[in-house]
Amino acid sequence: MISRLLQFLDHSPVNFYAVKNIASQLQEAGFRKVDPALPLGEVKAGDKFYVTKNDSSVYAFQIGSQPLADAGFRMICAHCDSPTFRIKPNAEMTYEGGIVILNTEVYGGPIMSTWFDRPLTLAGRVILRGEDELHPRTRLMHVTRPLLQISNLAIHFNRQVNDGVKLSRQKDMLPILGIIKSRLEYGDMLINIICEELGKEEPVTRDDIIDFDLYLADATPACTFGANNEFISSGRLDDLSMCHAGLEALIASEGTEVTKVLAIFDNEETGSQTKQGAGSPFLASMLKRIALAQSGTEEAFYQAVERAFMVSADNAHAWHPNYSERYDPTNHPMLGGGPVIKFNAAQKYASDANSAAVFAEICRKAGVPCQRFVNHSDVAGGSTLGNILTASIPLRGVDMGNPILAMHSCRETGSVDDQLYCVKAFIQFYG
Repeated sequence: MISRLLQFLDHSPVNFYAVKNIASQLQEAGFRKVDPALPLGEVKAGDKFYVTKNDSSVYAFQIGSQPLADAGFRMICAHCDSPTFRIKPNAEMTYEGGIVILNTEVYGGPIMSTWFDRPLTLAGRVILRGEDELHPRTRLMHVTRPLLQISNLAIHFNRQVNDGVKLSRQKDMLPILGIIKSRLEYGDMLINIICEELGKEEPVTRDDIIDFDLYLADATPACTFGANNEFISSGRLDDLSMCHAGLEALIASEGTEVTKVLAIFDNEETGSQTKQGAGSPFLASMLKRIALAQSGTEEAFYQAVERAFMVSADNAHAWHPNYSERYDPTNHPMLGGGPVIKFNAAQKYASDANSAAVFAEICRKAGVPCQRFVNHSDVAGGSTLGNILTASIPLRGVDMGNPILAMHSCRETGSVDDQLYCVKAFIQFYG
């Protein structure tokens, strides 16, 4: 299972590829793709299907033997975006010696210093001309070789670098792409790379390219490490590890009376307020359409919501042995200690005593340890998609996740045992 996770991480450098890979595994498991622009049609017990939105979010449904109105649904939610740097339009900037760097903007909240002096690459989607202006073509692109690097200034020019440096997003975080060797490359180095990569499947010219959504990604493969290979090191563990755990559980669990839902949202790192984010009405509309197809009445949807339970799966902060003073004295999860239920008095998480008790019992029945996380009262914490989703669909639900170190670093650290524990708990929940 861990080898499958590492492969998934390596093949999912950005949200678009994560959705593509999840959809591919769903299809192999017998789920059919549904076009939300067409009538949903008849929905029968045992049906397995999925829909996508914007090529960057995916929603899978396995219909239970009981109608939604009678049994509700069990939902696991996660997000497939991670903090990174987006390539701006007109990105190439050429400097003395013909050195070309790319203009970027920050996506989410990365630990920017962790992106220095490591091999990086580009991944995302490119929009090409189609049959008409309303229907352009989309091609995914992942340059699998190291392509760029954001280089540090030498310590000789910045003697205070180890005392802490304030980084400029506009000046310091621009990656080096290459050196111009020919006048024909001037202003076209990035476009030439795009044409070369896409041209491996079919010829693409610069005139075919209308726009792109391209991002930086770590080019170093995911791996395990430690005396007993007990740790996982990778970019995007937050939150692709939870996406993969939910996918593994959905495919592995048997059919039940209850309808099972896996919702992988986009844009959690920027607030979820997009058509493909947890703040969108898209998931609610799909569930309502399923309820209508089963019963012919909208009332069935509202009954299903009252009988539903949602697990918002987004990674938690593991205790760091070098910084124990930053953690709550009695609620600091350990790597390898099992899934973490997250609490916040300001309601940044969906958990309350009732929903936490439900998930704790799920873990107990699955034979899995369970931990709690609460922020140190003097340290402001983050939020996640759980409370955003429940603001639009009033679900009973819990916020949880596996503990990791260096959240939002270019490479984060998790636990092998925790990933295995989480999948077991999710199978128990779906079953």
